[in-house]
Amino acid sequence: MAKAKTYYFCQECGYQSSGWLGRCPECGKFGTFAEEVVKAESGKWNKESAKLGVSTPKRIQEVSYSETKRIATGCGEFDRVLGGGIVPGSLLLLGGEPGIGKSTLLLQTALAIKDKRLLYVSGEESEQQIKMRADRLVGKGLMAVGSEQSAESDEGGSPLPATHYPLPTDLYVVSETVTQRIFEHIDTVKPDLLIVDSIQTITTDDVDSPAGSVSQIRQCTTEFQHYAKTTGVPVLLIGHITKDGTLAGPKVMEHIVDAVLQFEGDRHYGFRILRALKNRFGSTAEIGLFEMLGSGLHEVPNPSELLLSQRDETLSGAAVAATLEGVRPMFIEVQSLVSSAVYGTPQRNANGFDMRRLNMLLAILEKRCGFKLGAKDVFLNIAGGIKVNDPAIDLAVACAVLSSNVDMPVSPRYCFAAELGLNGEVRPVSRVEQRIAEADRLGFERIFISKYNARSIDKKRYKIEIVAVGVIEEAFRALFA
Repeated sequence: MAKAKTYYFCQECGYQSSGWLGRCPECGKFGTFAEEVVKAESGKWNKESAKLGVSTPKRIQEVSYSETKRIATGCGEFDRVLGGGIVPGSLLLLGGEPGIGKSTLLLQTALAIKDKRLLYVSGEESEQQIKMRADRLVGKGLMAVGSEQSAESDEGGSPLPATHYPLPTDLYVVSETVTQRIFEHIDTVKPDLLIVDSIQTITTDDVDSPAGSVSQIRQCTTEFQHYAKTTGVPVLLIGHITKDGTLAGPKVMEHIVDAVLQFEGDRHYGFRILRALKNRFGSTAEIGLFEMLGSGLHEVPNPSELLLSQRDETLSGAAVAATLEGVRPMFIEVQSLVSSAVYGTPQRNANGFDMRRLNMLLAILEKRCGFKLGAKDVFLNIAGGIKVNDPAIDLAVACAVLSSNVDMPVSPRYCFAAELGLNGEVRPVSRVEQRIAEADRLGFERIFISKYNARSIDKKRYKIEIVAVGVIEEAFRALFA
């Protein structure tokens, strides 16, 4: 019988110590060490995996490979983020807040992949619950697109239940939490793709710690990595995140996997963004945009049309910003409300925008432009529940705040793409021509950019009027005369 040993692990970075430490020497956090009982590895999985072949060093000239075809997920937005599809033998980690739609995204992916055998392992739901969700997704999904089957009805005239809609015959589901039994199911099914929901609920008999502990997460992730690399079967893991917004578990887990995907959005809104924080087989500059509906997650090929509010009347306090999410141009509406402080101390509140950057922009407006905002409440909101970190929306934020302050509207046919410096100068931004081209395509009349960006732009190529400004006062004079 293997002898049990006790170690202390940092819950933030996974640093291992034989004794308790108040401060982690690896990440510098205090009070993060927890005691865990670790049993020596039994070697069962290693013995079985050793039959797959023994590695030997080779000269790099002797290494041969063939271009492997990626597995298409059936979702264009998901494939875009992955770089064209799932690479065989890769290990992917999908993280996100509870209820954001991680399980729905991967179950939809499993239902959409054609001509592949899939195994969906769930440690959080039973097989019946997975079947109920699959019926809902397939049934409502077919009704949403108006298929012939969705038009059928029973004798009473009501739509057919979801069980009458076809489900993939090569999708296997199992509710299991122990890796040793999971690999037994894998030997039986022999899948072409494995989905595990979630890694925090999976345990291994080689470690005596509870599920979700550092040693359990690290050991289970390593076992799935070894399986993926030795068999060529891609593995998709779902991971939880902490209250700080980072993936739960040690950072070593993020180093083990080939790609780390973040699924984010506001649960009170319908939009979800899928972005790659790490991708060994593609770019991390791409994002995928989805809308959560009753029939599941739907792709959003043109996000600007959905994120811009359709207003019949022109109101003050709103400005359109030309931002970039990855390499995709996206136009969002920045909304602001400025009012006199009622309770003495002025309030500052921002949704979808960095609060510290808002305070900096308000200080610029007061110091460099002479607008007295120190005794007023300022509220800022990015429409659609989107979180934006692009500094190119600085000018749109400043114009929205000023528009609400003086109660003069900004035309909804104007847009802005520039960063503000501490001296009130309008600074250039990257990929400005891509932003201008998208604004031209969407039918905007004017776009405000930095004069330093305008020097290298051929204005004759675009129908939109390009307004180049050097300082923030020039933009205000052009808007409000």
